[in-house]
Amino acid sequence: MNRNEVSRREFLHIAGAAAAVLALAFAAAAVAQNAGDAARGTRAFQACAACHSLEPGRNMTGPTLAGVLGRKAGSLESFGRYSEALRKSGIVWNERALDAWIANPEKAVPGNFMSFVGLPDARARADLVAFLRAASEGKMPAPRPAALPDLKKAPAEATVTAMRHCGDSYFVTTGSGATLPFWEFNLRFKTDSSPSGPAPGKPVLVGQGMQGDRAQVVFSAPEEISSFIRKGC
Repeated sequence: MNRNEVSRREFLHIAGAAAAVLALAFAAAAVAQNAGDAARGTRAFQACAACHSLEPGRNMTGPTLAGVLGRKAGSLESFGRYSEALRKSGIVWNERALDAWIANPEKAVPGNFMSFVGLPDARARADLVAFLRAASEGKMPAPRPAALPDLKKAPAEATVTAMRHCGDSYFVTTGSGATLPFWEFNLRFKTDSSPSGPAPGKPVLVGQGMQGDRAQVVFSAPEEISSFIRKGC
């Protein structure tokens, strides 16, 4: 082996080692760039707070996100409104899976029920995932969603004592003695079995904006609805 061949091999060895070091440096920089900021993620979570809580056992439109990291998708026993697509997805929620889901839920799991178009900002997604991790580990305080009104404490003018249906109208009598007419299409019936829901047999009339011509009557259980309404003109 001549001197030129030795020098060439040494050069290639050094160049290869340098390339490996540069690759590791770029990888570390990418990880650092993609690492989310949990404090910023608190703000990003506001996009989720209308439908998800971070309190264990408190499900809303969507399941609680308490302890979501490491949980199999569609497996929370206290939440019964998962799509079959999500239940059968086989996903376990880690940082990568959450990032893909938050970016585009329909692309991540076609046919799921989540009505969220996705968050295109990669940094905001990384911040949100970092916040969920920190909140799950008790390193960040979880923001509490706005408390629902306690319907058991509704005033007399909102407590429903009687309802009758005539033609295309409902007539709702309240605890204050007033009887209010509603076009049947403008009156909705709901149930709330949570601790803040109405007492059994004591539905509550809740306004629904507009010009005061729309409202909802909230019952404690669905079987109360038909038994509470009587026919009469």
